[in-house]
Amino acid sequence: MLEGQKKMSTWFYALLSLPATAMGFGLSVQISALSWILSTKYGLSIGDIGIVWAAGPIAGIIAQPIVGLVSDKLWFMGGRRRPWIVLGGVLTGLMLLALPNLEIVQKILGMEGPAGLLPIAVCVALTLDLSINVSFNPTRSLVADCTTQEQRSKGYTWMQTVSGTFGVLAYLVAVIWGNEALIYVGMVIAVLFTVCPIFFIEEPRELKVEDNSSSAKKSNEGVSFKDINNAILPLYGFLLYGVWVIVAKLSGVNVEGFHEYMGLNTMEWICIIIEVVALLLVLSNALKADEDTHEFQKILLAHSFTWWGVQTMNIYMFFYVSTVITGLAEDSMQTVNSMAFLVRDLIGAILPVLVLNEIAKRKGMTHTHTGAILAMALGYAIIYFFGANIYTFFVALVIVGIGWASLVSLPFAIMSSRVNQTRMGLYMGIFNLSVVLPQLVASFKMGEVVDAAADKSIIFAICAICLLISGVLWIFVKEKK
Repeated sequence: MLEGQKKMSTWFYALLSLPATAMGFGLSVQISALSWILSTKYGLSIGDIGIVWAAGPIAGIIAQPIVGLVSDKLWFMGGRRRPWIVLGGVLTGLMLLALPNLEIVQKILGMEGPAGLLPIAVCVALTLDLSINVSFNPTRSLVADCTTQEQRSKGYTWMQTVSGTFGVLAYLVAVIWGNEALIYVGMVIAVLFTVCPIFFIEEPRELKVEDNSSSAKKSNEGVSFKDINNAILPLYGFLLYGVWVIVAKLSGVNVEGFHEYMGLNTMEWICIIIEVVALLLVLSNALKADEDTHEFQKILLAHSFTWWGVQTMNIYMFFYVSTVITGLAEDSMQTVNSMAFLVRDLIGAILPVLVLNEIAKRKGMTHTHTGAILAMALGYAIIYFFGANIYTFFVALVIVGIGWASLVSLPFAIMSSRVNQTRMGLYMGIFNLSVVLPQLVASFKMGEVVDAAADKSIIFAICAICLLISGVLWIFVKEKK
């Protein structure tokens, strides 16, 4: 074990953050470049781009919990998280290399022509997103494995500071040299930051339980289907929608043929009703879940609405920039789009260690995160009402960055204090469902809404409403004593 790990020195926290940084950089490349390259270079429509974005989360729904569960038990290459981090980093690098070279892939596979482009784009995006998701789980679990509960807030805020700093670098590369250069830089970082640092971090051979909570008392017991089913109760509506829309798309069912009311078909109304019922059951604890399970349910519920809003921005921001902001030349739209994410991620890199960690020590992690999410809702609302002015747009993005800084750091520390420490990978995978399932809603239904809307400002109306709901739901989450 390195001396820095024994003393838990600051540089070790930075080293521990590098694998997550690699995946975060890959995600930044995906956010900044995927919609742009598919729209401008390959000519895909908004609807097709939504399908491409949905491919990864569809696979992640199954892969994340499975990888988490296996990594909790498997010991290989000197670690339980290490093999998955190396595999995910290498695959991410390869898919980033393929992204700007889809025509070459088409020729190799003999699928030339516009008809063959969409399935190849879906396969590349699916593998890219799945690789990032599969590796993100172990990289985040690694932080929890190598820290105590007292150190965890610092561990995750450092993770976001290092990751966020490189995220800012990603958008700077895009602004200065363009998105294609960013993709190639992302390929190098994805491989180097996963393969190299992980061999200098010693994982604990045995995961220890540190407290006497209800989850800790189950440390020697297996996780049953009932436990998992209880945990994902808040996501029932999202899960049903995801399954239904996947089946409908793959089978070619004409969803427009379903009875519609107020722009929503019958199945979508059923999903909404189920989600509302699940929300009421969770908040009232009608099923009498134990304290930790109940709080985990509330965390999933609040987190899912956060990502519904955030992913709507991530996927469709380019269409807002290109149609709503006044006075932009066509050749400057890509730059403004990249600058927008740069500003958000710059705030996200600065705040976690310098501000959020200190506030969390005094006010508690849950209260700190709740305030940040409500600030994010305010920033989105400002963009909706006044974002056509480019200066107001960027000022509002600074406010949005407050929520982003907290979103990609504190929820992991909050969640990890409420689950069985020996099952961290599994619960981290379940926790990720509160990200990927709302992304399906953003990819499909929000894609339909944005495509049909004459005014693309509706993108940020959706963002503001989702973040406001999320902030209110976070108020119900109790601070871990």
